[in-house]
Amino acid sequence: MRLQYPTDIRIIRVPCTGKVDVLHILHAFEKGADGVYVVGCMEGDCHYNSGNLRARKRVEQAAIILDTIGIGGQRAQMYNLASSDGPLFAKYAAEMDTRIREMGPNPIKLAQKNAA
Repeated sequence: MRLQYPTDIRIIRVPCTGKVDVLHILHAFEKGADGVYVVGCMEGDCHYNSGNLRARKRVEQAAIILDTIGIGGQRAQMYNLASSDGPLFAKYAAEMDTRIREMGPNPIKLAQKNAA
């Protein structure tokens, strides 16, 4: 089965979403990402016990920071999926892509472009 999701989405694999830190998310925005979404295993089903719960808290913290600095917390999102939910992954990717396109480009990227 070939999944169809937007081509501008970049997948970064990690052993566990618990390895994703707030700084990683904020760094992605600093480097020009328009949005970041983290996809982890189902809550209560983490192979590393509570990695996905830590990731959710970190994504929520990043969203608060993004709201505070005026980028928009809705640009960071966390989803929980089972490994067999490939079609749902593609659906979430498309939804996230649509949301980000409606919000427009990352304001940091626009500021860097205007400064150059």
